[in-house]
Formats: sequence, C-alpha cells, structure tokens
Amino acid sequence: MRDLHRIAHREPPIATPLSFAEVLRRHRRAARLTLEQLAEASGVSARTLSDMERGRSKGPQHRTVTALADALRLAGAEREQFVGLAREGRLRDHWTRPTGLCELPRSVADFTGRTAELAWVAELIRAGDTGVGLITGSAGLGKSTLTVRAAHALRPDFPDGVFFLDLFGMSSEPLPVDEALGRLLRALGMADQQIPADVAARASMYRSVLRERRVLVVLDNAASEEQVRPLLPDGAGRALVTSRRLLAGLEGVRRLSLGPLPLMEAAELLAGILKDRGAADEGSAFWELAQLCGGLPLALRIAGNRLASRPGWSAADFAARLTDEERRLDQLSAGDLKIATAFGLSYDQLADSTRRVFRRLALVPGREFDAALSSVAGGTSIAGAWDALDELVDLGLLQDGTSGRYRFHDLVLLFARDRLRAEESEAERDAVTGTVTSWLLRMAANAGWWFGPRHGHRDDELDGLSTPEEADHWLRVNVDNWLGALRQVAGLGGHAAVLDFAMSMIHFSNRWMHAVHWADVFALGVRAAAALGDLSRQAAQLNALAGVQLVSGGDLEAALRFTAQAMELGVRSGSTEEIASAHHYAAGALRRLGRLDEAIEAQSRAAELFKADGDVDAYSHCLGSLGSCFRDAGQYARALEHYLQLWDLVNDDTSGMTPSEAEFSRPIALARIGECLGLLGRRPEAISKLTEAVSLLEQARLPIVQAGSLETLAGLLAQENRIGESRQTYARAAEVYEGVGDAEASGRCRELADAAL
Repeated sequence: MRDLHRIAHREPPIATPLSFAEVLRRHRRAARLTLEQLAEASGVSARTLSDMERGRSKGPQHRTVTALADALRLAGAEREQFVGLAREGRLRDHWTRPTGLCELPRSVADFTGRTAELAWVAELIRAGDTGVGLITGSAGLGKSTLTVRAAHALRPDFPDGVFFLDLFGMSSEPLPVDEALGRLLRALGMADQQIPADVAARASMYRSVLRERRVLVVLDNAASEEQVRPLLPDGAGRALVTSRRLLAGLEGVRRLSLGPLPLMEAAELLAGILKDRGAADEGSAFWELAQLCGGLPLALRIAGNRLASRPGWSAADFAARLTDEERRLDQLSAGDLKIATAFGLSYDQLADSTRRVFRRLALVPGREFDAALSSVAGGTSIAGAWDALDELVDLGLLQDGTSGRYRFHDLVLLFARDRLRAEESEAERDAVTGTVTSWLLRMAANAGWWFGPRHGHRDDELDGLSTPEEADHWLRVNVDNWLGALRQVAGLGGHAAVLDFAMSMIHFSNRWMHAVHWADVFALGVRAAAALGDLSRQAAQLNALAGVQLVSGGDLEAALRFTAQAMELGVRSGSTEEIASAHHYAAGALRRLGRLDEAIEAQSRAAELFKADGDVDAYSHCLGSLGSCFRDAGQYARALEHYLQLWDLVNDDTSGMTPSEAEFSRPIALARIGECLGLLGRRPEAISKLTEAVSLLEQARLPIVQAGSLETLAGLLAQENRIGESRQTYARAAEVYEGVGDAEASGRCRELADAAL
C-alpha cells in the first residue's frame, strides 16, 4: 500500500544513504584506477583500500582520506562528501565498538611521584618514531600502576581507543598469543566469525585493523618476546609493555627500567593513603616506614592499607614492628596483597639451580657480590653463576651494578633468607656460611700479602689477583664482605683464621689509611692473638692499632699505650721487628703531641733496628717519619736531607725494597720534598715537585696526602702571584678533603679559594 500511494502521488523513492565504501569505489572506477594504481598514487596499501571498499574499514583516519582525495583529484562538494562520510564512519565505529572488552583499569587516586617516568612515556608515545615503550623492573615497583596512569592521561590522543590486556606473564600458564589476539580483535570490533583460527592469520588481521587507527595498546605483565611481538601495532598505533623480565630480545622498542621511589615520594605516598586519618603528626614515622619498605610502592601500599584499616595503630608502632627483619615480610600483608607473594611469583619462574644460588646469596655478609663469590655461595661453576645471575637480573630479583657486581633490594634479601630457612636445613646453611666466610678470608689474605715482604705466602689454590692492582681493587670493593666474614669467624671463636687475616692486612692498611674499619680489624687481631697466646703477633696487632690512631688523628695517648704494650710483648717474645715498630709508632704519637726531641730519639732507634734487621721497607718509613720530625722542629734542611735519602731508596732497584712498597712511597717522598723546598724558600722547585706529586698521589689513591699537598701547592702558587692557579688548586684540595670526610679542612680551602677572587 505504501508503494501504491507513492506511485499515485508520484513521490520519488527514498534514497539509501551512500556509504564511504560505495563512494570510494565509484570515484576509483570513475578515475579508471585499479586498487594497485590508487595505492601507488595515494601511498595507502592495496590491502587497506580493499578493506575500505568491502566496508571492513568504515571510518579511516583523516590523513588517509586526504591522501585518497588528492590521488582521486576530488574537489568542492565531492571532496566534502568524501571526507564527511569518513568522519561519520569513524564516529559510528567509535560508538558501536563493543564495550567492556580490554578496558583500561582505573587509575589509583593517590598515585604519587614518578613525574620523570610519566614524562618519558608521554614523550615516547607522542613522538613520531618508535611507538613502543617497554617498562621493566622487579615485583612491587608499580609498573602496571604507572602504565595505567600514563594511559589514562594519554586517552585524548587516541580517539580510536585505549586497550588493556593482562598477559599473565608470571603465572604458570601465560596468556597464549592466539587468545591474546582474539581478545584484542574483539575489542576492536571484529565479530567472532570474522576472526581467523590460526595465529598468523589473526596477527595479520590485527595489524591490518590497527594500521589506520590511532590506538594505544597496554600489554601488561608480559612473559616473553614471543608472546609480545605479534601484539605490537603497526602504523599509527602505539603500545606500552610491562614485564618483570628484561625482554632483551625485543627489537624496536625504547626501554624504561623502573626503580624504587625516592624516600620523599615514598613518604608522600604513605601520607596520601592515610590522609583521612589526620596523621600529619606522623611525618617522621612515615619516613621510617618508607625506609623499611625500601621505596617499593607495593610494600608502601600494603603498609598504608594496614594502617588505614586499623585506626588504633600508629605509624611509629607499625614501623617498630617492621624493624624486626625476621617478621617484616609477614607484616607486609594486607588482605590479598602480600609482598612475599609478589616475590614468590618471580621465584617460581626460576630453574632449580638458580633458586639455590638465589637463596644462598642471602648468606653473603656484604651488600654486593660478583660471579666468583656467587659461585662459591651457590656451589656452582663460574659459568653456572653467570647464568644464574643473568636469570635473576632478568626477573628483577637482583640489581646489577657496575663492574659485574650485584645486590639485593632489602625486601628481596629478606625473601631470599625466608626461602633459605624454608628449603634448606640448618646444617646445610651452616656449611654454606662456613664455605663463604672461609673463601672470603682466604681471598682477602691472598690480596693483603701482596703489600708486604711476606707476599709470597699466598694460597695458590685460589684463582685471580695476579697483580697488586688487582689485589688492591678486590680488597676495596669487597670490604663489606671480608669484614663481615671476619666478624662472623671471630664470633665463632676462629682465632687462628682471624689472626692470620689481620696480620695480612697490616701493610695494605697503609695504602688505604683513611678507611674507618681498620680499628675493628686490628682489635679483633689483638684479641685473637691473646687467645692463642701468640705474644709476637699480639704485639704486631697492637702496633697496627697505634698506627690507626695516628692516621685517623684519634687518641694519641691511646696510641702510646698500645705501643708500650707492644714493646713489652716484643721484649718478652724476642721480636726485634715489633720492638722497632713500637718505637716507630710511639715516635709518630710523640711528634703529634709536640714532644719532638722524644720523637726524634724514638724514630732514630726504630731506624737503627730496622736497618740492622735488613727490613728495608720499614727503614724507609722511618726515614720519612724522621724527615717529618725535623720539619716540625723547624729544621727544614735536615728534613729535606732525610726525604732525599728516602727518594734515593725508592728509586734504587737494588735496595731490596719491595716493589709495591717503593711504588707506594715514591709519591709521598716527592710531596714531602716539595713541601720542604717551599719551606726553604725555593718556591719554583717546590711547585714543580708538588705538581708532579699531586698527580702521582691521585693515581696511587692516597687522598689524605694528596689533599695536604694540594693545599701546600695552592699557597705556594699564591706567593708566586699565580692567583688563578692558586684558586683552582685550593678548590681541588677542598674537594679531596671533602671526599675523605674532613669538613673543617675542606671549608678552610674553599674560603681560601674564594679569597683569591
């Protein structure tokens, strides 16, 4: 009836609105172009054109439409219609896309910090080149939270959608690639019957659909490169990927390694979580909690949630609970949030051999370790240790630093200890501890023997440390480990091992004289020697303790007491070496106390004894010390005479002096010669000697002597009216003094530098 009525009244038939696909096809045919020819003219792929003409892409991007209009030479009303249909198609596609599929999770309201990281993500995603950002880091660092926050902020830049997909990388069954592609295709509007069955076809369709769409895909918790690669968009699409693994094989991405929150931001996060408690007076407790949580956002979130759910608790009380390392991981749980569970997911990914290395590394005394120590602790080869360390770093269970050294995050260390207690017996733990401490002390003793006349007594069963430079480096970077091992062995009554170690450190301590731990080392050595009834070596350790007081500028009267005890023990044991050493160190204390005549007498006696005993190294020290006594007494010519004798000795290859000792003493002798020349008014010579000495002292890593020489040199330059050089040298002296913790001297030199302006 409706058609009969229209005919009777001659109404025109109702026109069906043309689709973008139909208009595109008509214009292409009118231009007598094939799909391939239009693709070549416009720069739009033939596959994309085919999808448009078949209606699979109803609303292509504006720049694509403009390129097609230019290639088809459309103008005026035709161009407006063409562009308008594409715009309408984009709007229809946006509003008809199935909702609830791959939706972005909500962003937490109290998100805190990460300003630089958010800026990095925004810059990357909005840049025109690389469109994929990979954010990695260990469990609990807030990778997902950061990425979701960034994605919400970037929503306006992606009119075609922001999609989120959890890849379940830490589960026993990560999301398969085909299922991941299926979920994303459905979210992009594909019906189930349109989605191919096999992975390759799904990946091809996914790339085709995204090629002309401005979308952001967040791929959270990735398991592997193979899982991620097919999910990365082409063309205008962008992606953010998070993973505990480094995914080192993933190409064409920019990487962001996430670290713990700085303490200030960590405390701010706690304050934000607890803002409704009115806890403004708990600021100091928040700082303590932030430190105990190691800046780990998940741990901070758990701590904050526990306090928020228990109004009767104070932050200070909870911080006191967390100070107990044995219970800290148990305390860091709130509902279904458990810090230990987060670490456990990573631990479960490890091979059995790597798990063993991981938990046994918790027995290392210091904070850092290398592959050699890891192999000893883990009971594996060096190659096996490297493999395990790589796997642990890849999963974020270890942090790798410079020069092949590794460390735990504090909370991960507690987790490793927990796994060790749960999975290995006490006897097994004790055996590993014994192996680690024994190896550390033997390695350290091996290194220490390089720096004295007894350096031939080395343990040839241990590898490495084939030069004094290697030995020096090993001792410095492993100080926390060998010092911790020494204390452990001392606590267990291992007197012989402690004493052997402490004896091996005496000569090396002269090279690293400003280190703060020597008093502990030699005090343990004194007690061990006393327990063993070894009078001679007890005297040696007492002399070493006196030397520590002299170098540190500590208790000079205590130094004299130590040398008096050492003298008595040296006489009782018949040890000429320790009697001479007692005279030498007593002279040093007497000089600093201003008792110069006594100091010169004692130092001269020490020099005679050492020379008669054939100990050239010790004799050289006495020459230098005598020079300092005469310098302090104002007898500069006699002081210079002794320093020149020392200079001749260290440069005489036939003197019998240990090469490492000569190398150590040479820059010191040169510096003292320069100082004496300056005191004698021979400034140009003094400046030349001190300039050379300063460079050598820096190479020899003798900062205390270097700082003093720089200050002396700066004063001489000022006297020569070389003001600019003087100012720079004072400033450098201030830096070196500051590096060794002498704030007073540093401030003095800075004032002198400023005064030279």
